[in-house]
Amino acid sequence: MDARNRGAADPDGLFAAGGEMGRLMAGFDWATTPVGPVENWSASFRHAVRMVLVSRFPMVLTWGPEYLQFYNDAYIPLIGAKHPTALGRDIRVTQSESWEALRPPIEHAMSTLEASWLPELLLPLERAGFREETYFTVSHAPAFDDGGDVAGMHCVCTEVTGRVLGARRQRLLHALAATGGRLGEERATAAAMCAALDGEPDVPFAAVYLSGPGESGFGRVAAVGCDPATLPDRVDADTELAAVAPPPGVTGRPFGDPVTGAVVLPLTTTRDGSPLGLLLLGTSPNLALDAEYRSFHELVAAQFAGAVANIRAFETERLRAESLAELDRAKTTFFSDVSHELRTPLTLLLGPIGDVLADTAEPLSAGAREELELALRNGQRLQRLVNDLLDFASIEAGRANPVRVETDVATFTAELAGIFRAAAERAGQRLTVDCPPVGQPAYVDPRMWEKIVVNLLANAVKYTFVGGIDVALDSDGFGFRLTVRDTGVGIVADQLPHLFERFHRVPGATARTREGTGIGLALVQELAALHGGTVAVSSEPGVGSTFTVTLPYGASDVGTDEERTAAHPSDAALGEAASWEQDTTRPGEPAAARPSGADILVVDDNADMRSYLARLLGAHWSVRTTANGEEALRAVGERQPDVVLTDVMMPRVDGFELLQTIRSDPATRHIPVIMLTARAGQEASVEGLEAGADDYLAKPFRADELIARLRALLERSTGRTGPITLPVLTAGPDDTAPVPARPVVPAPAAEVAPAPAAAPSAPAAAPPLPRSPAGTTAPEQQLGRWRLPAEAVSVPLVRRGLRAVLHEAGVGPDQAYDLLLAAGEAVTNAIEHAQDPTEPFVDVVVSVRGEVLEIRVRDHGQWRERVPSMDRGRGSTLMSAFADVTAVPSPTGTTVLISTRVG
Repeated sequence: MDARNRGAADPDGLFAAGGEMGRLMAGFDWATTPVGPVENWSASFRHAVRMVLVSRFPMVLTWGPEYLQFYNDAYIPLIGAKHPTALGRDIRVTQSESWEALRPPIEHAMSTLEASWLPELLLPLERAGFREETYFTVSHAPAFDDGGDVAGMHCVCTEVTGRVLGARRQRLLHALAATGGRLGEERATAAAMCAALDGEPDVPFAAVYLSGPGESGFGRVAAVGCDPATLPDRVDADTELAAVAPPPGVTGRPFGDPVTGAVVLPLTTTRDGSPLGLLLLGTSPNLALDAEYRSFHELVAAQFAGAVANIRAFETERLRAESLAELDRAKTTFFSDVSHELRTPLTLLLGPIGDVLADTAEPLSAGAREELELALRNGQRLQRLVNDLLDFASIEAGRANPVRVETDVATFTAELAGIFRAAAERAGQRLTVDCPPVGQPAYVDPRMWEKIVVNLLANAVKYTFVGGIDVALDSDGFGFRLTVRDTGVGIVADQLPHLFERFHRVPGATARTREGTGIGLALVQELAALHGGTVAVSSEPGVGSTFTVTLPYGASDVGTDEERTAAHPSDAALGEAASWEQDTTRPGEPAAARPSGADILVVDDNADMRSYLARLLGAHWSVRTTANGEEALRAVGERQPDVVLTDVMMPRVDGFELLQTIRSDPATRHIPVIMLTARAGQEASVEGLEAGADDYLAKPFRADELIARLRALLERSTGRTGPITLPVLTAGPDDTAPVPARPVVPAPAAEVAPAPAAAPSAPAAAPPLPRSPAGTTAPEQQLGRWRLPAEAVSVPLVRRGLRAVLHEAGVGPDQAYDLLLAAGEAVTNAIEHAQDPTEPFVDVVVSVRGEVLEIRVRDHGQWRERVPSMDRGRGSTLMSAFADVTAVPSPTGTTVLISTRVG
């Protein structure tokens, strides 16, 4: 319609502000409708139409008995495909599918003049090609003509379908989460969650499939909304359930239309992405499968997957906890059984020793008495450790019950603290005891209280080096409190929560000794708990620690007529205090040197072990003792010993750290070191030797074996305590020119056999040295050369010397390890198989040509025929695996060349 015609149809601009609908109404031929031409419209009608058009809220107006409808732009999305044909037509026809829901409120408003208010009204609209489930908040009001009569209806509405569906789906997801959060049996929980979907309009039917242990594919666990028999019992992991037609007869809510679609979703978790199962969900026939609907399906599947994953994780953790509990029970039973078994031999050891010491009829010599007292004291220490393990095993098994009796805890605590006074004073510490009587009768198990006090005091002595220890007892109306405060090394904050755990040791904590079972504080906590009390600790590194044990006054466990118990420290407590008195004893003065004796430095944190070794070795050599690696290093700096005999597990600086420090200092790396340790076994021995120890001996050891090993080590090292210049190896006719002698200081000097007084003559027709691999024409640079006796003791010496040379040459640790193995095998072969050597030595030369490193091993005898008992069957294999190996035999000796590229 051109502008002139539009102006004729809208002479007063009635439709001018109506947007799209205004243009449509202006161009509509209203003369063909019951309302007639626009110019004949009444003022009330014009006003009603104008109000609808200018509103930005969805509005519709019906006029006349024909219910002709007029609507605005905001109303267009609500009727979808019915626009624009719905304009000017009977609303009862255009919305016939929802008229049954709309007619009552419309007729009521027009007849009673009362406006309606219908929140979340369900309307089945066919605006997208199917009967759609929609929700509207609607208000109907009468429309009046110029005479004041009802001529039509005003309707204001807004669609709330998204809000209604979102709230409904949120409630369903919450119900699923609540059901899945119960963490029951896996299949039962999945079935319960599936049942929660029954009757939901968004899920007309559902089925869940899960994988089973040792099964391929997935088995159906539950189904709702349909006959389960219409669904497969099992499906493969790659089965497309979505391609399976929905079961027949399934209808959707709220209109009962047949269900024609379904989706399948894998049940996976983000942990590893492996499918746990499949979820089959029917789709509503009255909802579009849009992004929001798909997101809802994914959230439903995530609820199922999360519940199943949590149940399986919980089950795995439960089985792990049961396994750990069973292991813990087995460990507790083992400790209990072993402790019981140890008690009999301990009784048969301690009893006779005690009897001999107490026998005055046949007095012992001073030396014998000292040895027996040492044995008795350490036997009692072992007995205390056994008793602690038994106590803990009893507590773990629930068999430990305190027998509380009225006890003078103030006096008893003061006596227990007093028995540690000697240990504290020997350590240079101050011990103060403040134990006034408690306010009312206290009931404790005396032996358990004794263990609490003794363990806390022993712990304080162990970790306190300067300052002192304060023991205090106080009480109030609820109970009494023991406080043990020290000025020791303290405990870092992140270790405090673990302090009372069994077998826990604070890493890096400085202590007087590394001995102990690690159950002392755990035992304190358990014994306090058996009395209904608690244990607390506060600590600051470098300042000290405070342990507080709080117990209620309690009640008697043996009746009301018993007398107050005058408890006294037991023999076990006295023995514990005596052992700490020994451990806090400082090392004595160096033993007087024997006229021709070597100087042995003994390093051990156990005072009895130091005393024992000093007496044992003092009969042969001069002996000095130190309590840890830190003191040992100072002693070495004051005067270098001939041999260091060290324990491994020590406070401050342990045996390995001591060994590393000695080996890293050129002034001390030649000192032989023997390691003593309670860590028995081949792996521990290998660890010690690989670290650079000359010998390794596990406790308990035989005295004669230790003396023999010391004597052999001293004999090997005699005369080799300083730099030595080795003779030049004689070059063969095809060898390079002789290399000037190289001083070996000081590491190889401690490892190389002394040169003979007169250099032996060169063997006739010595075999030529093998040439380097092809292409290595760079000049040779010698890194080291040694001549060692053709004896088995030379093998570790070669390895030690090579380790230092390879390190200086910048060879990586992995490649150096391989070369050490290969060279060790070559030297071993040279020692084992060269018979009747013209010279009883093995010569080793290390050199480098460009990027190629070479190790030459030469013997001076004919190789004997191998026999099965001699052939270890791995020497050549090992050497060839790590480097290029060439061997040149001759009647007067064999030379093996080991070469490899460095880097």
